[in-house]
Amino acid sequence: MAPPTCPLLSAALVLLLLLTTNHQATGAVVASELRCQCLKTLPRVDFKNIQSLSVTPPGPHCAQTEVIATLKGGQKVCLDPEAPLVQKIIQKILNKGKAN
Repeated sequence: MAPPTCPLLSAALVLLLLLTTNHQATGAVVASELRCQCLKTLPRVDFKNIQSLSVTPPGPHCAQTEVIATLKGGQKVCLDPEAPLVQKIIQKILNKGKAN
């Protein structure tokens, strides 16, 4: 008959194996990073609500330019880069950066 610590030892080894496998996978590229992040876009958002703006040019991950606005509440929304209002917002932010 096996000692009572054998199931505990087996469980610990399985847990260690799972943690090791998970740790190795964190350095790998995740499939979600290899596709467009903006599936739906908004044509407008109030400029005063934007905390930050991220513009990602087309590349191997996505064939279109993506504009992601982080709002003051922390919510992230995708904006239509072709919308005139979005282009004005981007221009306003660029001009503000030049003035500083």
